[in-house]
Amino acid sequence: MAKRGGGGGTDDREEAPPETEIIVWREEARRFETPDGEAFLQYRLPSPAVMDVVHTYVPRSKRGRGLAARLCDAAFAHARGRGMRVVPTCSYVSDTYLPRYPAWNELVYNEDQDPNPNPSSM
Repeated sequence: MAKRGGGGGTDDREEAPPETEIIVWREEARRFETPDGEAFLQYRLPSPAVMDVVHTYVPRSKRGRGLAARLCDAAFAHARGRGMRVVPTCSYVSDTYLPRYPAWNELVYNEDQDPNPNPSSM
């Protein structure tokens, strides 16, 4: 079942500004995506407490509007809300998103750490 997240909404057929385009969580597909499914973040769950973000894709027609970051925002907020750690396998997440938004580094999984984040530190 698709679950909506993010800000307000518009008709799914119209081009929405990135700050208002809804991000949908498709649990069964293990994806966060735009309503049209064209831009998405794919993840896997190697354990119940770890989300491995494996791929982020935004089509050329939607690039440069902040959608990749919004997809990552949704995934990291999802992980935080469920007490999960994140493995940033996707190069966009590790090389671009996390350096721009270092506050999310507290959720990044290290093999030396307990996979369950301490809720009191968040």
